Amino acid sequence: MQQMHSLQVEMSQMNWRAFDLNLLIVFDGVMQDRSVTRAAKRLGMSQPAMSHALNRLRGLLKDELFVRTPKGMLPTPRAELLALPLHHALAEMQRALEPDRFVPAKADRRFTLAIDNYAAVVLAAPLVAAVSAAAPSVQLDLRPSGTLDVVDRLDNGDLDLVIGNVENAGERFGTTLVLEDRFVTVMRRRHPAGRGNLSAEVFAGLPHLVISSSGEDTSFIDRSLGPRGLKRRIVLRAPYLSVGAILAESDLVATLSRRIAERSSPERTRSSSTSCPSSRQSSGRRSCGIGRSTIIPPTAGFGTSSSP
Repeated sequence: MQQMHSLQVEMSQMNWRAFDLNLLIVFDGVMQDRSVTRAAKRLGMSQPAMSHALNRLRGLLKDELFVRTPKGMLPTPRAELLALPLHHALAEMQRALEPDRFVPAKADRRFTLAIDNYAAVVLAAPLVAAVSAAAPSVQLDLRPSGTLDVVDRLDNGDLDLVIGNVENAGERFGTTLVLEDRFVTVMRRRHPAGRGNLSAEVFAGLPHLVISSSGEDTSFIDRSLGPRGLKRRIVLRAPYLSVGAILAESDLVATLSRRIAERSSPERTRSSSTSCPSSRQSSGRRSCGIGRSTIIPPTAGFGTSSSP
């Protein structure tokens, strides 16, 4: 007890403001491995740097701390006395500084997600199923991203996650590729453009319906047509849910993600490649539609043709 008391008094008199706490990590590493070489490798240090740090600590504590033997570094009585308290202290510091580890099965919180039209139709159901299976106590709050400044809301903590295409997100946000898709051009049954090849010139000249929500922003199509001197003839901008009914009763065409078009028809679309200035989106959600096909679904009222 007297030895411990004298140690506490001596260490309390040290200038802790000038003390390099990394030296304690070096001490703990050598204590655990009983080898300067192995400890240096585990801590990502060179052996000379490790030896230099250990010598600095020896000078500060005025003790040899470790003696080299054929069986490894043998701790001195002073080192044995320091080992356990310092190991526990370093572990506590590490736990305090590291973020809490997320355990899905034990999580009980609500996550707020901004989600566009595409993701709402294609990904919402499997997302909810996966979250319910892995984290049964987690709640999801899905909000339409078209009405939100998602970058600002991510910055201020109002949103936890955005699913969709996000422009100007910068490098401060982590991103993950969810899926890739292509666009197809959708039109009514027996549409005049449904016969023969749909060239870029014919495609641009058709009367286009454009989804007004940012979740189905197809401006990259116009950027692809621009180098050819072409521009789409946009006749109508309309909400997402009204597209099917409008197309079924008009000669308008709309360019939608392939998975959306497939869900709008009881038959699946087909496509064959033709040349097109492909333009992949940064989110990886979809790319410029390449190729052409026509499907006449028996009940949906409109067919599909992949955009040029």
